[in-house]
Amino acid sequence: MKILLIASHGQVGFQLHRSLACLGEVIATNRTSLDLTEADKVVDFIRQLKPDLIVNAGAYTAVDKAETEQMLAHQVNAVAPRLLAQLAKELDIALVHYSTDYVFDGHKNGAWNEQDIPAPLNYYGQSKLEGEQAVIDSGCKYLIFRVSWVYDRRGKNFVNTMLRLAREKDQLNIVDDQVGSPTWSRHIADATAHIIVQSKLIPDFWEKHSGIFHMSAAGKTSWKTFADKIFELAAQEGMKVPVVNAIPTSAYPTKAQRLLNSCMDNSKLFNTFGVQLPDWQSSLQWVMRTDERHD
Repeated sequence: MKILLIASHGQVGFQLHRSLACLGEVIATNRTSLDLTEADKVVDFIRQLKPDLIVNAGAYTAVDKAETEQMLAHQVNAVAPRLLAQLAKELDIALVHYSTDYVFDGHKNGAWNEQDIPAPLNYYGQSKLEGEQAVIDSGCKYLIFRVSWVYDRRGKNFVNTMLRLAREKDQLNIVDDQVGSPTWSRHIADATAHIIVQSKLIPDFWEKHSGIFHMSAAGKTSWKTFADKIFELAAQEGMKVPVVNAIPTSAYPTKAQRLLNSCMDNSKLFNTFGVQLPDWQSSLQWVMRTDERHD
């Protein structure tokens, strides 16, 4: 099986490179070797490669910058997925694509399911929603996994930001009225690989299961409580930790509006594929005790 992995440099892409390796030949690209904004090069590359599967981990994820860099966000999050889906359709192969909780407005009481109507609050969410729809409209075989609050011990994310700030500050003000499910990128990658294995074993898999699935860790927390847990574990390793003060979203203005509720219902993922990600607290404990600290 020849798998084209797009954006192997990111948090999810890095872990996918490892998780997919046991499934066949993985051709991993990064922004230098395959720039998603260069459509002609993408078309030529994929047509020449003729992969059996495309896994697209590429995305423009700078939520606040997307408000002013809308053209770039649109190119990467909406136009590129449309092109990849069209190529998948042309080559009669499948596309695995990742989306986000930001397609919702965050106002629901309870976890978001796949039947809930998207209503993005910011341009990042809007561009990701357009990417979803483009994949669906292409008619290709596909899986779209919506993920949220993704972190790792590499790259830019909440965990690494908190550990950096702990070294610099004695007190931190952290938002306490936004809730979600912190999700380790390795678990997203492992779950993806497990589902791809099923696609090779189950007859008419793509005809039966092409669709959108929510994929996040079990349980929920706020950013402030997430930070508390990070520092609790860091303190056990002898690290100096700051005092954490709870503040409302209104006290921390950002260019892009944030969701108050990012919690997603993962029951469709479990009922369809038997896949359930671990709870966020046990995952964080594992991550904090590993030494995968790559910049």
